[in-house]
Amino acid sequence: MTTTLQDCRALDAQDPLRTLRDLFHIPEGTIYLDGNSLGVMPLATPARVADVVTREWGTDLIQSWNKNGWFVMPQKVGDKIARLIGAAPGTVVATDSTSINLFKVLSAAINLSTADHPQRKRIVSERSNFPTDLYIAEALCKERGFELVLVEPEEIASALTSDVAILMLTHVNYRTGAMHDMPAVTAAAHAAGALMLWDLAHSAGAVPVDLTGAGADYAVGCGYKYLNGGPGAPAFVWVNPRHTDRFWQPLAGWWGHATPFAFTKDYQPAPGITRYQCGTQPMISLAALECGVDTLLATEAHGGMAALRRKSLALTDLFISLMNERCQGHGIGLATPLSHAQRGSQVCLTKDEGAYAIVQALIARGVVGDYRAGDSGKHKDILRFGFTPLYIGFEDVWHSVEHLKQVLESGEWQRAEFNQKHAVT
Repeated sequence: MTTTLQDCRALDAQDPLRTLRDLFHIPEGTIYLDGNSLGVMPLATPARVADVVTREWGTDLIQSWNKNGWFVMPQKVGDKIARLIGAAPGTVVATDSTSINLFKVLSAAINLSTADHPQRKRIVSERSNFPTDLYIAEALCKERGFELVLVEPEEIASALTSDVAILMLTHVNYRTGAMHDMPAVTAAAHAAGALMLWDLAHSAGAVPVDLTGAGADYAVGCGYKYLNGGPGAPAFVWVNPRHTDRFWQPLAGWWGHATPFAFTKDYQPAPGITRYQCGTQPMISLAALECGVDTLLATEAHGGMAALRRKSLALTDLFISLMNERCQGHGIGLATPLSHAQRGSQVCLTKDEGAYAIVQALIARGVVGDYRAGDSGKHKDILRFGFTPLYIGFEDVWHSVEHLKQVLESGEWQRAEFNQKHAVT
């Protein structure tokens, strides 16, 4: 039975999470399906950032490190993120970028593996992992005499041979939205004697995550996607407490020192996760990130991440169903798994010709998704749509598919202005 616009409005009226949309500024006439790349701005953010700038910095000045809690902000925000990813208090710190944090934990993991299993010299990852993860791993492998082995998802189990030191995966694939079974994959890595490192860039705030329950070893994640922390927001890093104090992280800056204001000439790493900080932290950005994380924590009164997950699956199910019904005959394929257990909070479509231009035509209509290039081989060009249940509703889904149908039927995506690629796609 075809789902109608009226059906979607009825679903919105029954949605227990619908009031959370009021926590955000969403531009008039915009259906924003790109929260998996940059989350929308929380309404609380401008006033909070202005207060940091005008009062905390402008009036209290250097006193704010103590008076306004600047010094402990990375741990404070980290503890809030911990509630979203199944981590204990005091095991997450909000700091630096995802790439820098990955360099820290991958270096620490190499040190740990080398100490315990010096014969293991391989790092395994997915061929379609996010490129920055592969670049960081490639650089470290060259520096440390390791080998980076890239495989397809179905080859991961067979790649876990006796010479593998670390399995490094992104929980939800940035291109396809395919999601790994974190407990099962972690258990398989450990059974093979390897350490497990997860990138949660497309998971934190989007799908339930339980790092502690899965027994993972290391994790990093992004602050500006589903956590709504703003462009370039600090990332976060988690280390299993059983590993935290075994090795220094390689960027031994003063904020990771046990007593930074003792100003000793030698480095003494702080106990626990705080040693994974490096230099002075960005307070304005951390304040914005805290506002974004608070929007996720507001769901705890409505069922938390489990409730978000139910809505996410309902939204993506609806998008896939409507797309199949209404966009047939235009060469659109589905890259995202249909199985709920294997799907993140996005839907990725493929088209052999015009994927980029179709996304641009949709953006011109106010339906904002994005495009990710293929590799002229197994991985096709992607039209990527993220569904953030905090502010996306069922009527939004209906209208987004209607616009996609019109763009395909009219052929307007073939217009010249939609086929000129920008620097950022």
